[in-house]
Amino acid sequence: MLQATRRHHYSPPWGDASIIGVAGSSGSGKTSLALAIVAQLNLPWVVIMSMDSFYKPLTPEQSRKAFLNEYDFDAPEAIDFDILVERLRDIKQGKVAEVPMYSFEKHARLPQTTTIYSPHVLILEGIFALHDQRVLDMLDLKIFAEADADLCLSRRLVRDVKERGRDIEGCIKQWFGFVKPNFHKYVAPQREIADVIIPRGIENKVAISMVSDQIQKTLSHKSAAHQLELRRLGKIAEESPLSPNALVLKETNQVRGVHSLLMNTVTSREDYIFYFDRMIAMLIEKAIDFLPFQPHQVVTPQGNVYMGLRKSAEVSAVVILRGGSALETGLRRTIPDCQTGRILIQTNYRTGEPELHYRALPLDLAKSGLVLLLDSQMSTGGAALMAVRVLVDHGVPEDRILFVTYLAGHVGVNRVLGVFPDVRVVVARLGDDMEDRWVETRYLGC
Repeated sequence: MLQATRRHHYSPPWGDASIIGVAGSSGSGKTSLALAIVAQLNLPWVVIMSMDSFYKPLTPEQSRKAFLNEYDFDAPEAIDFDILVERLRDIKQGKVAEVPMYSFEKHARLPQTTTIYSPHVLILEGIFALHDQRVLDMLDLKIFAEADADLCLSRRLVRDVKERGRDIEGCIKQWFGFVKPNFHKYVAPQREIADVIIPRGIENKVAISMVSDQIQKTLSHKSAAHQLELRRLGKIAEESPLSPNALVLKETNQVRGVHSLLMNTVTSREDYIFYFDRMIAMLIEKAIDFLPFQPHQVVTPQGNVYMGLRKSAEVSAVVILRGGSALETGLRRTIPDCQTGRILIQTNYRTGEPELHYRALPLDLAKSGLVLLLDSQMSTGGAALMAVRVLVDHGVPEDRILFVTYLAGHVGVNRVLGVFPDVRVVVARLGDDMEDRWVETRYLGC
């Protein structure tokens, strides 16, 4: 295996996510408060995670008690803090976190999970959000939602009857048997360690605005640090020779002729599309040379034995929108049944920082023998770096990732391969590092 360069450190924007804990009595308006903070921030990378998802699975006897409203869901022992801490650590480290789903109607944990990935801010809300020291060590801000006890009871009654299929008698039984005494024993003490105490919930506009401003300042600081890191990697890439894992398509007469047509401004759009698809097919063919094969014996139509090869794993592809969509026709002509996923990375026009907006990846992507990451052009390498990181975070080994692009710059390629030296970049032509993204514009016509 080729080793491009020594590995350089890179942390994506969602690395070291800011985690905010919101605790308070049952019915104190924790969820509404969290939603109000999200609305005030008005950002796409803020996620709310409820501690209700982490109730422990019940034994048959505990389940029987739960249906009789005799099981204590309001004690810390009811929460699976070990799993909660693991998932928070995954999110803090920028990894994929599979969060359990809990059914209050069935009093059971469901087999399916919810995936959380790449939030810049996570709001953890629950009655014990500030209880466990391991959780507290990961929190950037600790909030306690305060509300009148009668208001909490009325809210809980409405919620449990409407949303959880309970009857009023059972709700009252739980309130006086477990909720009220456990509030004084376990929940109220969290008030003393909170950074901010917010009375009146969503009506407290001043407190919500203060919390939002503090989060915005933290995010701005992290954004500036990320941009500085990209510039540092760019400087290293600029001063290094081209990585040996950058595989440039051999410039035969045919390849040079196609390049001439694609770069000629007078080439019609119909011809441009035809020859671009042809070029991409050649790139895909070069890329799948790295697919694992195993010996295979066949008998020819003439009855002879031929020792050949057959693939031992499947190929998947991930399209970086929108430029990567220009490569899909060439991909389908080469691998018609290739499963594909999509990610959308856009550059913030104010900061120049790449941002992950969308991802839809095949569930078994990590099992693929080869994953092709498709984009029409790679300039500075910021978006490509982020795209590779997304695949790695979803379990795809570096040495199975091939970045396929028509045009790339020296700095962009080295920036990616400096951080991920086992990745390969298959490129048709090397160009200027700051070249405009004209390839997809000509192909797509807009």
